[in-house]
Amino acid sequence: MYKIFFNRAQNQYELREMVRMFLPENAYELLEEDPWECGGLDNGAGEILIRIPDSAVEKNEGKRFLYKALSEATGKNPDWGILTGVRPVKLFGELEERLGSSQAAAETLEKDYLVSPSKVGLLSATRNVQRPLVRRTERTAVGLYVGIPFCPTRCVYCSFPSNQAKEKQICRYLETLAEEISFAGRRMADCGMYPESIYIGGGTPTALNEEQLETLLTQIRQAFDLSKLREYTVEAGRPDTITEEKLSAILRHGAERISINPQSMKKETLERIGRRHTPEQIEEAFAAAKKAGIPIINMDLIAGLPEETPADFKNSLERIIRLAPENITVHTLAVKRASRLHEMDETYCYCQGQNVRIMLEEGRELLDCAGYRPYYLYRQKQMTGNFENVGYAKPGTESLYNVKIMEENQTIVALGAGGISKMYYPAENRLERVPNVSNYEIYIERIGEMLQRKENGIFSVYEAMEK
Repeated sequence: MYKIFFNRAQNQYELREMVRMFLPENAYELLEEDPWECGGLDNGAGEILIRIPDSAVEKNEGKRFLYKALSEATGKNPDWGILTGVRPVKLFGELEERLGSSQAAAETLEKDYLVSPSKVGLLSATRNVQRPLVRRTERTAVGLYVGIPFCPTRCVYCSFPSNQAKEKQICRYLETLAEEISFAGRRMADCGMYPESIYIGGGTPTALNEEQLETLLTQIRQAFDLSKLREYTVEAGRPDTITEEKLSAILRHGAERISINPQSMKKETLERIGRRHTPEQIEEAFAAAKKAGIPIINMDLIAGLPEETPADFKNSLERIIRLAPENITVHTLAVKRASRLHEMDETYCYCQGQNVRIMLEEGRELLDCAGYRPYYLYRQKQMTGNFENVGYAKPGTESLYNVKIMEENQTIVALGAGGISKMYYPAENRLERVPNVSNYEIYIERIGEMLQRKENGIFSVYEAMEK
């Protein structure tokens, strides 16, 4: 058992996250009092004491000490060093701007943040692709997110607000969502705001039937000024929900991007994680989307799925590359507390790190050789091996919405259950969250409160700032 005392080190939330990078929760205890002042510990009980020294009061000093101590004790050397944040590419950009060069930023990340050279190289490559996209646009340009929290089945690793609802419940949700769409469109027009990008996500938006999807897309087109829209995405994640009629509706309403998410191209894995489709259906759905004329398709894979080997992942990626989608996103499996996989094995993400490392390294080589470049990157809690998610794109097909949401320099108006709006304050260069409730039934019951939250947290604030 590890017993850890943070002492006077700053930002102890980040220190807690660092401990979780090395150890499962049942392997350590965080001490509230100095063990030496309380009579010490019984070393005969096999306890390992880590105590941050009095001198390590600056935030990164404490984190560096803890990283090195845990690394020595466990033999692990997480590639992301002392970084616990979601957006390391944004940090790279900030260091680059402050220090005057990308080389100086890279050296600082290696020396002060203990990030491995391979991950620093990935950050640098990603930032190079992002640079033309991260420039701030006018304040009235926002990212618009619309959430459809329904899926045909729930995957074993899923912790998102996705539900298998009856038709009557879906209809009630869509009626309520229409109310929020109308309100947001009216208030955005009052403020002079317009959507620069639209992202319809979930869940699985194409889990809606043809009539429901057509109605939703019509409501969005009627509610918002789309004259300056630069990008429009509809997630079509499950291939078994894609039809010619839905693809036609997506194109007719101006969306030029969809996402078809295999997660794996191994039949046994798909069955194991709770998906009803086959690898062949994935290829058929992709062919149908290309035949329909969808310009840009993203496909997701997950590294670290249960019982998959590096060879399985490589085979899946090679099969996807042969289809030649414009974007390929490689996720590292994150085992969240709310997922069934966490209930089945709480230590899963600590046991598969080496396998995932091989998958990600081989995957990056394959994608580079096929002409894909990393263009956005983010991290999550409970990621297997403490790695990352990376979006790869062929040049010129990068998703503006994905880049902007990682850069955090734009207001996001998020509609629907689970939507988290973010009001951007340019003077302080910060965001303030304005969340909707995640449960779709509670969302329906409390829609008036959701509208008021947006009024108070976004639209009234924006109008006051403009005076």
